[in-house]
Amino acid sequence: MTAVLTGLFGLLFGFLSVGMWIGIALLATAISLGWLFTTIPMDRLLPQYVFNIMTTPDLVALPLFVLMGEFLFRTKLSAALFSGLAPWAGLLPGRLLHVNVIGCSIFAAISGSSAATTQVVGRMTLKELLRRGYSPDVAIGSLAGAGTLGFLIPPSTVMIMYGVLAEESVLRLFTAGFLPGVLLAAVFSGWIMIHTSLNKDMVPESERELRHMPFRQRLAALKDLWPAMFLILCVLGSMYGGLATPSEAAALGVVGALIVALSQRALTWSSLRDIALGAVQTCSVMGIIILGASVLGNVTAILGVPEAVAGVVDGWNLSPIMLIVALMVLYLILGTALEGFSMIATTLPVVLPIVEAAGFDKVWFGIFIVLVVEMAQITPPVAFNFAVIQNITKRSTGYIAKVTMPYLLIMMGFTILLALFPDIVLIGPRLLLGS
Repeated sequence: MTAVLTGLFGLLFGFLSVGMWIGIALLATAISLGWLFTTIPMDRLLPQYVFNIMTTPDLVALPLFVLMGEFLFRTKLSAALFSGLAPWAGLLPGRLLHVNVIGCSIFAAISGSSAATTQVVGRMTLKELLRRGYSPDVAIGSLAGAGTLGFLIPPSTVMIMYGVLAEESVLRLFTAGFLPGVLLAAVFSGWIMIHTSLNKDMVPESERELRHMPFRQRLAALKDLWPAMFLILCVLGSMYGGLATPSEAAALGVVGALIVALSQRALTWSSLRDIALGAVQTCSVMGIIILGASVLGNVTAILGVPEAVAGVVDGWNLSPIMLIVALMVLYLILGTALEGFSMIATTLPVVLPIVEAAGFDKVWFGIFIVLVVEMAQITPPVAFNFAVIQNITKRSTGYIAKVTMPYLLIMMGFTILLALFPDIVLIGPRLLLGS
């Protein structure tokens, strides 16, 4: 087994070190292990693996949600969210800073991408907040933190990937992620209230008059939220109403996004070409990663790697909570070098059996994985949310990391809370799906 483990990590990191794409590196590692340590005819089984994995029904939702996000990226949804939410956010301590959190939460319920959520919401809110005189520290930090909700609040591309690799229901994962996502957003808003109440200069004096805005004006602003509410109804409404599977809901979402884009006259022949190319490129990368991870998972299972590693970890006599803390630290370290999809692909075949042996539900662990992937989004140097915010603000990575640190700590504490009270995650599937 020592030789197998040495070969596994040596081959994988060797392929990565020469600049090979993560998906190709995973696939090459799997094929090499199969040839070196088994008698499996990889040349015959690989086509069968490819067909079985890439025709998984749940995987159909992934390219559809990516396409939906490409459409929405080119609409005026960010401006509509800001104008619709600003009058209501003005009632809370911290005022319009809450538009970052609420806007990201709403967009997360439409798109399955953290980077897209940060980009779409941030390109309007950040410029407007800084223009009005809000503290850059809390404006930028809250956007980076809240942007990660794009993975936790369903629909979520990370949940789809995990569901396919872990052979778990994507609908159960979507249902399980909703309550934790809303609670985490509420905690972010709570921190903004506390932080700005202790530091009054973070909110400009003139903005405090927002609380006196006439109710009729607030009510009128809600009309700007119709595109977002329409899309949430198309996607989440159809799923939770029992009218559509996740894949069918994703198709409805694409149609809804197309309707919104057409109504806002946001489409041209040039943008349609960019949408198609962007969706194909993103889905190709994701597909290769999923394929490579699945094949590697099958090969390592045949070689008994998960059981051997689980036996070693079991010998450490860690409590379930300490195991989760250790895994969280591991993923935080990995997040400094790998993006979220790569983290899941390279670790899940080994980590999932260990977690199941410790008594954790696969759905619960799926939400844990989403949370640690979210942390990776704001853990430099490989931090996609940082890259998006840097593009908007031109601030340094070090500065963005400093102002985002409170939100990273909140997410770590929230993850421990979910480990102590797993029913926060599991109550959704039990109530809505009976499982």
